[in-house]
Amino acid sequence: MEDDGGEGSSFLVSIIENRAKEVGLAAFDLRSASLHLSQYIETSSLYENTKTLLHFYDPIVIIVPPNKSASNSTSAVTELVDRFYGSAKKAVLSRACFDDTKGAILIKNLAARDPSALGLDTYYKQYYLCLAAAAAVLKWTEAEKGVVVTNHSLSVTFNGTFDHMNIDATSVQNLEIIEPFHSALLGTCNKKRSLFHMLKTTKTIGGTRLLRANLLQPLKDIETINARLDCLDELMNNEQLFFALCQVLRKFPKETDRVLCHFCFKPKKVTIEVRSVDRAKKSQVLVSSVILLKTALDALPLLSKALKDAKSFLLSNIYKSVCENEKYDLIKKRIEEVIDEDVLHARVPFVACTQQCFAVKAEIDGLLDISRRSFCETSEAIHTLANNYREDFKLPNLKLTFKNRQGFHFIVPQKNIQGKLPSKFIQIVKHGNNIHCSTLELASLNARNKSAAAECYTRTEVCLEELMDAIRENVSALTLLAEMLCLLDMIVNSFSHMISTKPVDQYTRPEFTENGPMAIDAGRHPILESIHNDFVANNLFLSEASNMVIVTGPNMSGKSTFLQQVCLIVILAQVGCYVPARFLTLRVVDRVFTRMGAFDNLESNSSTFMTEMKETAFIMQNVSQRSLIVMDELGRATSSSDGFAIAWSCCEHLLSLKAYTIFATHMENISELATIYANVKIHHFHVELKNNHLEFKFQLKEGPKHIPHYGLLLAEVAGLPNSVIETARMITSKISEKEKKRMEINCLQNHSIQNAYHVAQRLLCLKYSNQDEDTIRQALHNLKEYCVKQKL
Repeated sequence: MEDDGGEGSSFLVSIIENRAKEVGLAAFDLRSASLHLSQYIETSSLYENTKTLLHFYDPIVIIVPPNKSASNSTSAVTELVDRFYGSAKKAVLSRACFDDTKGAILIKNLAARDPSALGLDTYYKQYYLCLAAAAAVLKWTEAEKGVVVTNHSLSVTFNGTFDHMNIDATSVQNLEIIEPFHSALLGTCNKKRSLFHMLKTTKTIGGTRLLRANLLQPLKDIETINARLDCLDELMNNEQLFFALCQVLRKFPKETDRVLCHFCFKPKKVTIEVRSVDRAKKSQVLVSSVILLKTALDALPLLSKALKDAKSFLLSNIYKSVCENEKYDLIKKRIEEVIDEDVLHARVPFVACTQQCFAVKAEIDGLLDISRRSFCETSEAIHTLANNYREDFKLPNLKLTFKNRQGFHFIVPQKNIQGKLPSKFIQIVKHGNNIHCSTLELASLNARNKSAAAECYTRTEVCLEELMDAIRENVSALTLLAEMLCLLDMIVNSFSHMISTKPVDQYTRPEFTENGPMAIDAGRHPILESIHNDFVANNLFLSEASNMVIVTGPNMSGKSTFLQQVCLIVILAQVGCYVPARFLTLRVVDRVFTRMGAFDNLESNSSTFMTEMKETAFIMQNVSQRSLIVMDELGRATSSSDGFAIAWSCCEHLLSLKAYTIFATHMENISELATIYANVKIHHFHVELKNNHLEFKFQLKEGPKHIPHYGLLLAEVAGLPNSVIETARMITSKISEKEKKRMEINCLQNHSIQNAYHVAQRLLCLKYSNQDEDTIRQALHNLKEYCVKQKL
């Protein structure tokens, strides 16, 4: 299998849908030979769940059945692909290729794990659509890529429902998880980074991809999260281990995970005519992979030495499962029998080419030895030719360079050329301050050199046939090695590196409870704090007894930043990383929903308000008791009465659930909810009014605060006539007086309920407290006195 070695996606995705809007999806990663299956009921008319998965996998090819495969069948998925994923290649396979029975058989034969461990029998009965999608994607791979998967080498995962935190594609954009908004306010687009860019200090391509996957789908399993956090604790407290792992991970090739492709896939048997077209190139890739694997196995003893005394479960488990695994020694011995011990993975093109030609030991294959001699002779002749040109044409600075596609060519600094180059030079191209060129003699030698190298590659492949079969027998061990290296790269070079570059105690370990509150003490925005040195930290408390916080404040007071900040802190916590706060405890969040920003969606012919309502409808239809919902300025894109009514009714609906909600608004009337519902808390961003000017403090405080007529102040600054401003003041004062009286009545009516909820909230906090018995006993005594005082 060929691979560009870049950080781009290598996923093939197959999708099929039935009439009940149930979707089956199979994502096949060509890079790591892994198959991810999902099946779910699409609850959104806009297919948001499917969009989320497609955004996560970012496929290079999307495989779908034809639109008219059955009468009256829906083709919404196909239309979705056509509208939103034009950059990906769309492949249409006949309905017969989407065969769930064949898909089950293929997975049974190809999966690295035992079928019973995968729960295949149960899965087949319930989730036939994703098995049909799996059959289609494997069929397309065999037909288009010319390879078949080796038996028992495929890493298969089943996700009937989302096993990770689900963040829809709109929220990924709103929270700037992968890509930042290009805000002109920051001067340049590059100054503000996304969360992914902030953490992207990984050294391997696999580590970078794993980081992206974790940010888009954070963990929900507390045990796995705590295992990562324990690992971070050890790395932060043991500098010697941290720096040792940093050094060792540099020894592994950047593309270590790419070798799996060449051991998990076998070429199909095709005719000699077809094979001769690109056989040499594929042979070169194969030889390169064997060299890369040898380099990785040579670095394993250094990893073993670094992890030998590790105490955390994750690091000690990597040591036991990888460093003490005898299979790697067996693979290494088999490689050493055929591959020269001095061969190493190289990045310089001609050095890599030479290493590949001389990878196999001498005297194993006579034809290979002859091809090598020819390669050496032509390479030496090319260098001799370059020396002759330097002397004959008085070009001492003439350089001979090599590129994989172009082969050898000359580079001459333009300043060294007096007039024109001699007529002997051809293919003259100017690149900056240099001239790139060739000659007929060089072109002839180049062709002979390429032919000799190609023959070396093909003969080397023949010599490696037995070795490849031996390696394929232990391909599951190579999969494990690649996964462990990617995980180590993410934790050491991303999480630990980021924490180590911050001042001491600026990042802290999050704590998780089963059903406890979300408490953030002195939380900061992980991205913006690196831009603004004086970033103001803020607190937040949410629990079952107060599961909604309404945040008020003028424009530019910090509401939207705060909403984004809370979500990013939760995401960081659930990927197993420290968070920018003094203290954080939370229950595991299963979904994050955001309703932020106001803009038209021209692609779907939706106005600002319609876009807002569609996003809100998606939240209402999919919210669960463990969701985190942040809503910014709901209802502002329509009339004030309708917008207020929609915002109020949405809040009441969310209050009936146990989901945590943060609702930012300019509508001060919404604050009246707190006088009716005891589980609503009002917060405001502190602003001081001085000489008719607003001074923003960006500090979140409890309780409501009325900033009198801040909208009128801005209107006055903008230059509206004084008569208009005065009339507006008179109207708004009358409205405000009526609202004040209504709120006072509600407060009196619901005072006892408010106090009862206050007591319930204190008891919930004590339930999940880590304090000693005496402290808890004293807190209960104080709470009892409060109840007596309030006559509860």
